[in-house]
Amino acid sequence: MGLMSAILGDRDATTAEDYVELNLDDFDTASSEAAMEVHIAEIQGQQDVIAIKDAVYDGDLVVADITRLRTEDTTVDRITNELQQVAREVDGDIVQKGDDQILVAPTGVKVSREKLGR
Repeated sequence: MGLMSAILGDRDATTAEDYVELNLDDFDTASSEAAMEVHIAEIQGQQDVIAIKDAVYDGDLVVADITRLRTEDTTVDRITNELQQVAREVDGDIVQKGDDQILVAPTGVKVSREKLGR
């Protein structure tokens, strides 16, 4: 284990348990009904794309982890092409962040290509 792994942790070992559930009672919320949800997905194969497509068609944003896919596999190209088609069909947006994430946005949502901060 290198120094950076000790500081930042192992990126490949991220699971749903790594997310912390915040109690909304601690925050003021204007409305209990959200216009859009943000879904976290993990793509391991072609079958995982169906739920992502359904969510985007329903008007939700999806952040998909693609680290489990082999980059030399043609499955990655097929999945990417299919998600690009969905983004076009709903007049949304799609962005790949590095080799590990794809963001698929629904109608009316544009994903900025610029990082905040520095």
